Amino acid sequence: MSGPTQCFGPRGVRRGAALTLVFAGVLATAAVTGSLPRGSGKSESFATRSVASTVDRDEVADAAARAVADGKSGKEAAEEVVSRSGDRWGAVYDERQYEEFEQALDGSYTGVGISAKRSADGQVEVARVQPGSPADRAGIEPGDLLRTIDGHRVDKRPVAEVVALLRGDRTEAAEGSTVVLGIGRGEARRTETLRRARLSTEAVTVRRIGPERPDSAAAVMIEVDSFTRGSGTKVRDAVRGAPSDAGVLLDLRGNSGGLVTEAVTAASAFLDGGLVATYDVHGEQRALYAEPGGDTDRPLVVLVDGGTMSAAELLTGALQDRGRAVTVGSRTFGKGSVQMPSKLPGGSVAELTVGHYRTPAGRSVDERGITPDLAVGSRAEQRAETVLSGLGGGS
Repeated sequence: MSGPTQCFGPRGVRRGAALTLVFAGVLATAAVTGSLPRGSGKSESFATRSVASTVDRDEVADAAARAVADGKSGKEAAEEVVSRSGDRWGAVYDERQYEEFEQALDGSYTGVGISAKRSADGQVEVARVQPGSPADRAGIEPGDLLRTIDGHRVDKRPVAEVVALLRGDRTEAAEGSTVVLGIGRGEARRTETLRRARLSTEAVTVRRIGPERPDSAAAVMIEVDSFTRGSGTKVRDAVRGAPSDAGVLLDLRGNSGGLVTEAVTAASAFLDGGLVATYDVHGEQRALYAEPGGDTDRPLVVLVDGGTMSAAELLTGALQDRGRAVTVGSRTFGKGSVQMPSKLPGGSVAELTVGHYRTPAGRSVDERGITPDLAVGSRAEQRAETVLSGLGGGS
């Protein structure tokens, strides 16, 4: 992930979260790119619907048009309308911000190379450091505590919010800008000033876990940081390439979401067709289905936490409701609303909430999250490996 300069207010956090690939922004981009499934009769691209304007969308567009006609900023006028609307995940982007966002869907972002999680004692901990990133060069390591960002304490903030603050407002978090992090390691405290860089992410990593015994293959951990383009196929290939008797530990902790199609492809690795999620757009009900032919026999445990968001929650809910996996960890973030994009006068893009998705069992995720089958406050990974072993999946 990356670090911001300021933007600690609700609007800055909301925008930062959307730019961190939450379900909101990703669905909107899917509508633009046509990346959602189409043509099967079971699922459609959001781009094929919701063309007619809604009252809220008209109001935002009208405000932008009036501002542009008066020689003012259409984006600022649209932001004012969205801020008054109560739409928690509504956001307005200028053309450069939206371009940055689309690049993020390809696995490219401007940042310092830090992923965060909640530590066993409730603090914000560095989960991963991207090799070669500014954070790596500064000597920051997994296990270090993130205490402050630009002088503001973050220990009491939700992990998802810290991630949003780390990425920041793209008008300020440009490549080459700086962010000041307060880092703790044991009793030591230090401050690091990092300069953001253009980084490419590895959305999916695969590694063996546990001892490999003559009578059983070691289990496989598949870590999915976000559902950028191609990540679903990487998950499917990792499952197909694992030894036949090896269980899978699917780690979705800190996964802030991504392209819905990629989450559905990942679900298809473990399901033989069937429902993944339903969603509504302006009251019209639609559904997303897995492709047939997935591995339905391999033991599967899914790791989640408070940073598991949006498309990652969609995948978790599908595997849990379909009885395909045991979920371990802590309650997920609770982001289940659907946004749609609108091009505004002046060139900016508004994303407004138009509906919500539900799990196969009909559960709403928005503001509720998903409660894992086994709630674990600490040592979640070790407990997950134990569960996987009990299912006969090695480790």
